[in-house]
Formats: sequence, C-alpha cells, structure tokens
Amino acid sequence: MPPRQTGGDDNRKRDLVPKRRVYARAGIREYWIVDSEKKSITVLALAGKAYKVHGAFKVGEQATSKLLKGFAVAVSDVFAAGEGK
Repeated sequence: MPPRQTGGDDNRKRDLVPKRRVYARAGIREYWIVDSEKKSITVLALAGKAYKVHGAFKVGEQATSKLLKGFAVAVSDVFAAGEGK
C-alpha cells in the first residue's frame, strides 16, 4: 500500500495550529508561515509561552523580522522565486 499523502488542507492545519504549539514549547523565538494559497507571509514572535503575530504581510509589502533588526523580504519576490521567475 503506498504511503498516505496529506493534502494542502492537512498541511495548512498542521502549520497553523499544532506546529505553532510545538515550536513555542521548543523556544523557537520566531516562526514564519509562508502561505502559498493566500500569497502571504505571517511572522510570529514568541512572547512568553505563546506566539504573537508580529506581522501579516501580503504581495506588495515587505515581511520583516522582529528578531533580526533590519531584515526584510519582499513578499512578491518570495512567491516569484517559488514560481521560477
């Protein structure tokens, strides 16, 4: 029997809920969610034992890091690179 492949919805749910808890417990200070369906990047910063949204960035904006001062990425460049442009 071939291995079960998870669909996009399963991956989205895993990235948005349980993975967030696991990363917070591990003390990962910043977590970026690159959402190819919504063409957005959400940057989460650890605040105590849970994440707070540092920013939700869309095409035409610069996604910034709270942890790495001055670090920014053009959201449109991320998705263009993923499309081989």
